[in-house]
Amino acid sequence: MDVSAVLEAPAKPDNGARPGGTGLFRAFWRWHFYASFLVIPVLLILAATGLIYLFRFQIEPVLHADVMKVDQPAGLVAQPYETQLDEVRQAFPDATVVSMTEPSAPDRSTVFSVDTAAGPRDVFVDPYEGKVLGSLNPDTTLSGAAILLHGELMAGRWGDYVIEIAACWAIVMALTGYYLFIRGRVARARRRAAGAAGAVLRSRHGRTGAVLGLGLLFLIVSGLPWTGVWGAKTQELATHQGTSFWGEDPGALSNPTSTLDESLPHSHSVPWGLGKTEVPRSNPADGKRSVATVDTAIEVGQRNGLRRPMTIALPADDEGVFSAIGYAFNDPGKERTLHVDRYGGRVVSTYGYSDYPALAKVVAQGIALHEGRRLGTLNLWLTTIFCLGVIFMCVTGPLMWWRRRPKNKSLGAPRGRLPLRATPALAVLVTALAIVLPLFGLTLAAVLLLDQLLLRRVPRLRTWFNTAN
Repeated sequence: MDVSAVLEAPAKPDNGARPGGTGLFRAFWRWHFYASFLVIPVLLILAATGLIYLFRFQIEPVLHADVMKVDQPAGLVAQPYETQLDEVRQAFPDATVVSMTEPSAPDRSTVFSVDTAAGPRDVFVDPYEGKVLGSLNPDTTLSGAAILLHGELMAGRWGDYVIEIAACWAIVMALTGYYLFIRGRVARARRRAAGAAGAVLRSRHGRTGAVLGLGLLFLIVSGLPWTGVWGAKTQELATHQGTSFWGEDPGALSNPTSTLDESLPHSHSVPWGLGKTEVPRSNPADGKRSVATVDTAIEVGQRNGLRRPMTIALPADDEGVFSAIGYAFNDPGKERTLHVDRYGGRVVSTYGYSDYPALAKVVAQGIALHEGRRLGTLNLWLTTIFCLGVIFMCVTGPLMWWRRRPKNKSLGAPRGRLPLRATPALAVLVTALAIVLPLFGLTLAAVLLLDQLLLRRVPRLRTWFNTAN
């Protein structure tokens, strides 16, 4: 890959570049081409798993109707949640129940998340008869697997790195794509008018990319706070500036033992801004005459205006608290959590969106848009169309290359160099991207070294990669 040629003289302009100009068209086409090798496979996975995640509430009840759906008997009211909890503990005597989520509709079951020796389970209970219907491993359901693929490619930290690298290069691909779309519009129109092979597909690819590009950039930026390098380092910088991606509950200062997202590791129910909130403690010696229950936590949450269906994180020990999380799926502004003392049922602390730092509010809103839930049905369908558009781009890009691939079995990469010496603004942009996106900078440096130390020195590789002299 002739990426190291960014410091060389400009190549001969072609296909939209002005005579005697900088040759940016072919140079950008070359970068767009090579970036796609890394970006397309990852984007295809993210778009497909994103579609599954978007429709998880429609898909999973169909796939697992035997445990997720119930019939509401006439005249029968739901059993107390504490009774349902007892049934779960009897069915899983060696497991630890970590949370309970209320039924989302009259025909849905109550969900208890438990930790067992074999791993996490979601246990489903008929709220009317109070019996356990069955259990599922939340990470092996279709939507659970999609979440793991979407977040880390099921490869842990290394998968997270791959996604972050692909996201960084997707920015390069989007920016170069816009340049190609604008500068190549005359050539594309001429090819369409002449009936050239592949001209219609190239035009559709360009127009779709022009529409999706800004959305892609938004999704990349809104997804970066999840990443292990950019997200972690940016959070560290934000902390030094007195702000944070996360909210920090001031009522969680009494000997905390874990954070809220650690106490609910598999539920995906913790609002983003509260995910790192430290959990406060109860005092076993204080008010032990009255012991609160799950139903107490629901009652306290309802009395304090939490939206339903609520998720209740159960206390892990005698000093633990009930953490009541209000429903705020469509509106992060409604995110609110109450920590309820298990002795006497008093509210130990309340923390919500209004208490977040300004940066955490922005991130929470961005993530809601990213997940297709901020604007209700409109957001859902726009994100669906976007994912389908990304899949179209991931298919048509390789197809265009396959149709125009050379017969000499070379890679068929566009031939061009980025003339950074002649365009200082472009040099500043590339340098800024490398600094702001560390993994982009590292991979760019690796490509430069590979090009200088290997590709340019082996004639066959130089020919196959179509490297300019």
